Amino acid sequence: MENFIGILSPKLSAELIAKRAAHVSIVDDGIKLLSEEVFRALKCGKLTIQNFSQNELHPSSDNESAVPWLFLVDTLNFSFWYPEGCAKKWEVTWRGKTYTGYFALCAAVNRAISEGVPMTDAKFCSNVTLDQLRHILRGDKETDVPLLHARVDCLREVGNVLMDKYQGSFVNCLKESQNSAQKLLQLVVDNFPCFRDEAEFEGYAVSFYKRAQILIGDIWACFKGEGLGYFKDIDSLSMFADYRVPQVLVHFGAMKYTDELMELLKSGHILANGSREEVEIRGVSIEVVERVCKQVRQLLQEYNINNVTVNSVLIDHYLWDYRREHADSLEYIPFHKVRCIYY
Repeated sequence: MENFIGILSPKLSAELIAKRAAHVSIVDDGIKLLSEEVFRALKCGKLTIQNFSQNELHPSSDNESAVPWLFLVDTLNFSFWYPEGCAKKWEVTWRGKTYTGYFALCAAVNRAISEGVPMTDAKFCSNVTLDQLRHILRGDKETDVPLLHARVDCLREVGNVLMDKYQGSFVNCLKESQNSAQKLLQLVVDNFPCFRDEAEFEGYAVSFYKRAQILIGDIWACFKGEGLGYFKDIDSLSMFADYRVPQVLVHFGAMKYTDELMELLKSGHILANGSREEVEIRGVSIEVVERVCKQVRQLLQEYNINNVTVNSVLIDHYLWDYRREHADSLEYIPFHKVRCIYY
């Protein structure tokens, strides 16, 4: 696990934050409970690298075209939440099915491509206008996706960088990493500022790199860890610290908020990106998943199960899917609300 110059890697950041957190704590009994849940999912085949490509909206790994699609989507993969009681949330119906959040983004991108929009072309992205992107991401209820202006800025930025440094293709950036997840992570955060998800915590420069890491994790999962998706150090990635997975961690009792923080979140208060409360929630989430991963591996060893893969990427996939599957029953746990481009 590498450090970025002067900046702690996500895993080291999480370890530091968890030790010094004032508002969020880790509960060993909850870690055990969640580890057993993940272990059962692995054992019965519910949790597998195959799950990514089985989603109808995700690209196939048949050729390189999946890579620019993933890069485009993960450039725009942030901030889909709405305040409680909002009547007009952003939804996209495509081919007879209505999607929300991240999957609405995937549907909108696929719809645009089917309509002939060159969504994955770097030159198009570098010149995209607000009106163009508003039409591309149009929702069913004439509601814009949150942070539409920021999404335009992100697309223009990555389009320009791709043309200037990578001959217009993210595949060239991927190949430059030489099958190293850490090298690709550094290339992405160094060259594409909109992926530079960092903060300051008690005088330390910490990082989470949610979108940069999920990009690498998506490439790995899409190609099933082979070919363009082979990374010799994929296990060095952490979970992807967002605003939804922490709900599951709190639900299982692996992570606990102070009463004061819980009340603040329940009030609908919007935290500032980089605030202590936000940094603690994200950092401790990463550390919890690291500990769960360690315990799951121990369980696999105890039961002499050698034919399954487990790492923080897959555990994140399971937790994120769990939140969607149990959305109604998890509503009693508030998610932390932050408006930013990082998640």
